[in-house]
Amino acid sequence: MSEPELHRNTGLDLVRATEAAAMAAARWMGRGYRQEAELAASQAMSETLAAIDLDGQIVICEGGRLRLRSALPGGKRVGSGQGVPVDVVVDAIDGRRLLARGRPGAVAVAAVAPQGSMWASSAAVYMEKIVVNRVVAPALVPECITAPAAWTIGLIARAKGKAIRDLVIFVLERPRHADLITEIRAAGARVMLADDGDISGAVLASLPDGPVDALMGAGGAAEGVMAACAVKALGGGMLARLAPQSVEERMAIVEAGLDLRRTMMCDDLVRSNQIFFVATGITDGLLLHGVHFEGARATTNSLILRSETRTRRMIVAEHLVQPETP
Repeated sequence: MSEPELHRNTGLDLVRATEAAAMAAARWMGRGYRQEAELAASQAMSETLAAIDLDGQIVICEGGRLRLRSALPGGKRVGSGQGVPVDVVVDAIDGRRLLARGRPGAVAVAAVAPQGSMWASSAAVYMEKIVVNRVVAPALVPECITAPAAWTIGLIARAKGKAIRDLVIFVLERPRHADLITEIRAAGARVMLADDGDISGAVLASLPDGPVDALMGAGGAAEGVMAACAVKALGGGMLARLAPQSVEERMAIVEAGLDLRRTMMCDDLVRSNQIFFVATGITDGLLLHGVHFEGARATTNSLILRSETRTRRMIVAEHLVQPETP
């Protein structure tokens, strides 16, 4: 039985939701309030999604594990209820720490695929990931997820025809990555450390002309599913394996019947080829420009990916907004 087809303009509808979230979040840039920014952005995204012809349900939501108040919790129905039933993944602010500190790289993200096609489990919080672009994807093998970093970096260098010293590996700056960072540097590659935002990192690693050669390390499981939507739409390669960071998380995963040894690929994380992934910049970054306000107008910069046609669109939009009272 064939899947019901998503409308080709779904991405253009969906980007309205990330634009709304980005503009709401941008008002909180550099003010130090992560909770307030999350609530404002998720409310704006939720209200916009409600007007879109989708019969959607959020299957996994990153904000929930951080215990942030969000208008978009996992399991919530979104859209007008009309149209094709879909799985939805959202992150109103990917890079909350970046936004709160006024640093580059925060984005608003959403993706949809036909109902039942996205991997999801509330038991999983963290996931180990490797992401590469379409040049390297055919060479990526499941063994890379357990192999020494130097071995995988050598594989990437050969596939790209580059010297190892010219590779850039995106890694979240976390204590759990201390050994990984040491390994990458010892192999001779360069490291791009990020405070937050591994969805953006995955997209940068997937771009055929991006500034990053690979993403490596453990990040959120929800972000892993969102990243897989973008990676698959760009034709890149991804490996993922559950990586519990506590005894409680490990027990929850085992009780849920999930295999801690299983290496998943893009097709395991999102089985359909009908994927729309959208992102809008909140603060200026390598992937997208952030929101800029000028009186009664604001400009946004967004990315729309459609897996079925491998289309990548960059959009700059101007919005009429209510200016704040001085």
